Amino acid sequence: MKRWLIILSLAGITGCARFEKHPLVPVQTAAQLDTRGLEAPGLRQFMAGHLGHPLPEWPLPEWDLTSLTLAAFYYHPSLAVARAQWAVTQADIRTAAGRPNPSVTVTPGYDSSATSISPWLPMINFDWPLETAGKRGKRLAEARALANSAQWDIVTTAWQVRGTLRDTLLEAQAAERRQALLSQQAALQEQLISRLEQRLAAGDIARPELVTAQIAGQKIRLDQLDADTRASEARCRLAGAIGLSTRALAGVRINLDTGTNLPPALGASEARQLALVARSDIRGALADYAAAEADLQLEIAKQYPDVHLNPGYQYNQGDHQWTLGLSVELPVLNQNQGPIASAEAKRKLAAAKFLAVQTRVISDLDRAVAAWQLARAQTGSGDRWLATEEAQAAATEAQVKAGAGDQFDILAAQMELTNARLIQLDNTTQLLRARGALEDTWQRPLDSLNPEIFKQLSATTIELETHP
Repeated sequence: MKRWLIILSLAGITGCARFEKHPLVPVQTAAQLDTRGLEAPGLRQFMAGHLGHPLPEWPLPEWDLTSLTLAAFYYHPSLAVARAQWAVTQADIRTAAGRPNPSVTVTPGYDSSATSISPWLPMINFDWPLETAGKRGKRLAEARALANSAQWDIVTTAWQVRGTLRDTLLEAQAAERRQALLSQQAALQEQLISRLEQRLAAGDIARPELVTAQIAGQKIRLDQLDADTRASEARCRLAGAIGLSTRALAGVRINLDTGTNLPPALGASEARQLALVARSDIRGALADYAAAEADLQLEIAKQYPDVHLNPGYQYNQGDHQWTLGLSVELPVLNQNQGPIASAEAKRKLAAAKFLAVQTRVISDLDRAVAAWQLARAQTGSGDRWLATEEAQAAATEAQVKAGAGDQFDILAAQMELTNARLIQLDNTTQLLRARGALEDTWQRPLDSLNPEIFKQLSATTIELETHP
């Protein structure tokens, strides 16, 4: 018997996990974060795996929305957190699947009156718990539902990362185009001011007319400074949207075009159905509700006590004595009413949260569709106005060539045309924002990005080269 106890003890010890220390040193992690870049071999492998083809040229000569999205999926810390949370739920499944261990109690006894035989009375009692009412299966169902919810959280986080990156690219694109248009406008305004100064010297105009033009020139320069600031900030935010430092994008050629693909022409009912069925936050809320139901089933099952088998052995002065025992908790003082009531309340809470998510999705969809329709109508009007200004500028130039005007009229017409282009830039930017909102609401990428990538992320474990 002593030999078997030793064997069982050694088996238990050898199966134990050992702690390994992984300290976090803030100075080192900060330095490692600064070394991340778009040339990492791990990023190349990650992108090739999700694109379905190798990347013969690395680093990429130019990065666009699709490739930067994959880089953000590789580097962004919020996705790393979501993956880690999912890994925790996977470990919880292993915990839920575990069965309770038996226990052994050794009770040495001593008979002081024994003379001719050994006075020791060793006793060994075992306790072997048996779960009843399918508690293990219900515990597993809850853990798996929570893991499913965590998987959908990864998809939701990925869409948030994608949306932030796309909107930041759009801001950078709009800022750079505004810079170019304002530079043209500033050059035209300088020429207008020069012409007005000549007219003032000739006595053809009053000074207030020149002052008005100079004030307009000052405003244009201020607008240029604002556009420069926005472009610089957009570049910094772009690095943060990827999960990199600003210096990591130094010298990287980035195509700021977010695409011109229009959303599919879906009817209101089709669009609503697509959003309410396919969105990851709705599926995650459903998984949370399933977990709450499984928890309620588990608490109800806990009304029924587990059974404990208690076999025992005692060596009693030369006799080998065996006992068989059975113990059951008597549910006479409570029948687990408190935890059951709590689980029922949590299920109602999960249902309320699901309805809240569904209501928000419907509201987001209605707002996104309305914003898209309004922006499209406004952009259409802007296109017509821009075409009118272009025709007017061409007509003015033709008149000047025919001797019916001078260079000042051409400059004035070009200024009006540039103003129209600036306003149309705002309209186009607003249209692209509305397009992005529809993309987020439907969770369907409108560029070449494969939508299955979002689901694949939950099964992807990424070990960065700079991981501490």
